[in-house]
Amino acid sequence: MILLNCQSVVKHFGPEPVLDGVSFELRPRERIGLVGPNGAGKTTLLKILAGVESADSGITELHPSARLSYLEQQPLLTPGRTLWEEARGGLEHLLTLGEQAEETARSLSAAADPRERERLGKLYDRLQHQLHLHGAYNLDHKIERVLAGLGFGEETFNQPVETLSGGQQNRLMLARILLAEPDVMLLDEPSNHLDIEATEWLEEFLAESEQAMIVVSHDRFFLDRVTNRTLELYRGEVQEFTGNFSAYWRQKAERLEVQRRTFERQQAEIAKTEEFIRRNFYGQKSAQAKDREKKLARIERVAPPREIAAPVMGFPEVKASGEIVLRAEHLAKAFDRPLFRDLSLQIERGQRWGILGPNGSGKTTLLRCLISRETPDEGSVHVGTGVRIGYFDQHLSELADDAQVVDAIRPPHKEFTEPQRRDHLARFGLTSDIVFQPVKSLSGGERNRAALARLAGLDANFLVLDEPTNHLDLWACDSLERSMAEFDGTVLLVSHDRYFLNRVVDHLLVVEPGRFRIIAGNYDDYLHLVKQGLAAGEAKVGEAVAGKPPRESAPAATNDAANGKPAKRKRRFPYRKVPDLEREILEQETRLDELNSALADPQTHREGQRVRQVKAEIAAVQESLRSLYEHWEEAVELN
Repeated sequence: MILLNCQSVVKHFGPEPVLDGVSFELRPRERIGLVGPNGAGKTTLLKILAGVESADSGITELHPSARLSYLEQQPLLTPGRTLWEEARGGLEHLLTLGEQAEETARSLSAAADPRERERLGKLYDRLQHQLHLHGAYNLDHKIERVLAGLGFGEETFNQPVETLSGGQQNRLMLARILLAEPDVMLLDEPSNHLDIEATEWLEEFLAESEQAMIVVSHDRFFLDRVTNRTLELYRGEVQEFTGNFSAYWRQKAERLEVQRRTFERQQAEIAKTEEFIRRNFYGQKSAQAKDREKKLARIERVAPPREIAAPVMGFPEVKASGEIVLRAEHLAKAFDRPLFRDLSLQIERGQRWGILGPNGSGKTTLLRCLISRETPDEGSVHVGTGVRIGYFDQHLSELADDAQVVDAIRPPHKEFTEPQRRDHLARFGLTSDIVFQPVKSLSGGERNRAALARLAGLDANFLVLDEPTNHLDLWACDSLERSMAEFDGTVLLVSHDRYFLNRVVDHLLVVEPGRFRIIAGNYDDYLHLVKQGLAAGEAKVGEAVAGKPPRESAPAATNDAANGKPAKRKRRFPYRKVPDLEREILEQETRLDELNSALADPQTHREGQRVRQVKAEIAAVQESLRSLYEHWEEAVELN
């Protein structure tokens, strides 16, 4: 059964179409991830499917028996209602069904005609079946479950909706849709304004739901857990991929490789043919040249690869700092309530730390205390020798609103000419007239990339970033992750983007009410520890519960030597998982066996150059294995 049919939809806002013949179908239980770069028209397509906007041409058809709900980025609430009443409004269809059942029961009790009684009895049974099917006799529990899952406490249930923050209003609209249980859900950035705990609850809720849905999201971790099909919208057209985001990313790379090879092969053949025609059109081979010209005119041209351009980004090489980049001791901060207390950590050169925690836990405040933008109530922070800090503020306040972009990124400490700055901005995807616009006229994604360009121009060896992936599309996020991985300095960042944390950080500081935890690893390692019950009191965890100091065994959170304990071994190698090292060791050992076999082959010894190459590669692999064995021993001991 087709729940939603979209065929040949076209939409213009200017000369070029935003949607140019979009076609696809949505069937029961399909959960489609709609992806594409910023400005590709994803929200426009959802609005057309929801009937909020009309298409210039094409059709969108919803199955006559299906109900559809649309989560917009801008919430529409009824003033004068409480949060609870607004959420209960999502159950209007069940409330109506209950009223119909009560009316049918009254009519049944008053009916005298046997045939009428039989008809009403069957109708009453059908209504009761629907009510039981949707849990209509336990509505208050359903409302509480959804509101609690999305981060609403009981104290907010009677709060007027007009007093809610923008983020709370968005979450309330999401709650209404989840409670309504429509056949089709169109969700535009449903995880916006949710902390990680609420996002994980939503992921589980959607993954277990029976509803079909189309989801637009920049959260790749969310798309991986929720979706089972992917549509890529680019240049007005959609392409379909099976599976979730990670499956799409792999398939996309494979398709691009095939498209690139096919295109380049045909272009080379066309160029060769055109050269033959040019040289021979008026010579002895003119007949052949004219024949090839006719064939060239009839050839079906292969389209260029459908490649979504990502900004290059990148951070320059920087001067090395001292071994200890930052040490914090017994930090505490409170406003109307304590945010953190007795928090200690040490960041070493080359490490990449992420700060993780629920909304309101004080992540940004902690970050600002660590770089002296805020003053802690207690404790001290020591910055190491030769450390140069570059700060990225999530509010993008480091950029002057009225300044032209090309001037706003100018570093104060070095000569950086305008042509150099324009080239620099181009690496971050900001080109042509955009660089001469005032900062305040930029979109969120453009302003974010300008702030990153400014950060890269500071030549800082300690990057401190607060939510750097906000407003970035999936391709810009991928570029930023690669840039972070290639950066040879030290990184400290706050992020709710779990995919980003997995690819960038090697240490996590998890800030929670009443305690903190230090994890040597990325987000997947943290999840593994939580599932194994190890993240609440083992050696990799620091705690600050009821004023107690962190556990002495927390890495980088205490000074063991000062406590009379043997000094903990320092890492020589960057953090890596033991299974990853073992897999690479196996690959290198296999390669060494192949090289030794090649060296033993008499055929190899017939070529002196080949022998020298094999011996040189054997020496290189042996040296690599020696380093890998030492790295493995360190990882087994310290991970």
